[in-house]
Amino acid sequence: MPSKSIQRLLVANRAEIAIRVFRAASELKITTVAVYSFEDRYSLHRDKAVEAYQIGPDEDPLKPYIDIEEILRIARNQKIDAIHPSYGFLSENMAFARRCPKEGIIFIGPAPEIMEQLGNKIAAKELALKVNVPIIKGASNLKNTEEALVAADDIGFPMILKAASGGGGRGMRMVRSKDELKKSFSEAANEAAKAFGDPTVFLEK
Repeated sequence: MPSKSIQRLLVANRAEIAIRVFRAASELKITTVAVYSFEDRYSLHRDKAVEAYQIGPDEDPLKPYIDIEEILRIARNQKIDAIHPSYGFLSENMAFARRCPKEGIIFIGPAPEIMEQLGNKIAAKELALKVNVPIIKGASNLKNTEEALVAADDIGFPMILKAASGGGGRGMRMVRSKDELKKSFSEAANEAAKAFGDPTVFLEK
């Protein structure tokens, strides 16, 4: 446990996800700080925190929430003691988890070493195989739609197309045919890139 007490907490997330953390922090008498993109300037989470600061340019609604340097800039300027990423966005970002302590800020979440093993779903499946844990049939390291279609012949439909990073259902698609897979592959990869900064996707039966 960190020896530093938490007086000022920044939640690096948005909407209902952030509000839940604010509520818990308020009960602990911790000052809550929100960040919001321009598009979220009227979002309820901005008003539920004691303080709120805009991150990122006006024309980008989601990318600011995965901008490590911008969030840390706010944290330094506002004398933040700890950052809670909640889930999605930077919650499983190893670089962010390592940077926070270097900036004298507590990262509320798993240690980077644990994220390295389990934060990326493909890495987690590989670890499971090493320790003889049964896993669902699938295919990873897919570079494009063509590779996914070849893998689909071996796996068989229906399948789920999943983002390797992050969580919360972002970058996930149910696919029941090759036509659905063709349509969903780039959609899922683009959504994963926007939400987690990583476009890597994989297939699972």
